[in-house]
Amino acid sequence: MPMLMTMEMWWLGFTIDPLRLVLLVIFCLPLLVLLSRRVGFEATRGWWEDVVDALFALGISMVTSTVCLVAFGAIGPGMSAREIAGKIAIQVVPASIGALLARSQLGSDGPDEGKRQESYGGEMFLMAVGALFLGFNVAPTEEMIVISHRMTPWHAAALVVLSLMVMHGFIFAVGFRGGTELTPQTPWWSAFIRFTLPGYVIAMAMSLYVLWTFGRLDDAAFEQVIATTIVLGFPSSAGAAAARLIL
Repeated sequence: MPMLMTMEMWWLGFTIDPLRLVLLVIFCLPLLVLLSRRVGFEATRGWWEDVVDALFALGISMVTSTVCLVAFGAIGPGMSAREIAGKIAIQVVPASIGALLARSQLGSDGPDEGKRQESYGGEMFLMAVGALFLGFNVAPTEEMIVISHRMTPWHAAALVVLSLMVMHGFIFAVGFRGGTELTPQTPWWSAFIRFTLPGYVIAMAMSLYVLWTFGRLDDAAFEQVIATTIVLGFPSSAGAAAARLIL
């Protein structure tokens, strides 16, 4: 809903490079298949069912986005087919992830129902989804650019440290239920090296990709690219660390 009601998303749907938009949708499909494998609509018995669920989530997201955008007056008569398609397609990623997360967020499963024992790689994947899930909400806003312009190198360094502290606090407090558990006896440096640092790298990579997709890095100097990615990396890293709470 926040994305559907954000004016920057409406403008991006009209101005975004069509190739980047297509790549975003292509990137979304395997992500949805893997997500369905873990926390989809239902417990699936094979990859084919996961693909069907992913396509179903895409369909739900397209219909929901179309209905809401029409209701908000964001799309309507007089607009070109390209503009309408772009405004709907750019909403597909957050809406389809939300559709697949409906059961884990809103369902009434028992505490152990649908839980899967995650491997380390599976936990890193959920971190990536968590980073995208939270970072996507603020990536299209002008504030990302404004904040990065206001920051000095010392501000950027402090924000990196703060992001790592928030991540580590989440990871140590929440752990990874259903996966590699962290206990009070786990040395802080072990969890930091195994989860916090890799998770932050994943969050930064997802932030960089989303910013590139939205054209936020076009014609920007290298220092500005780094600063903007660090700014978006703050909410993205929190989403990565809290993946087990979100997902």
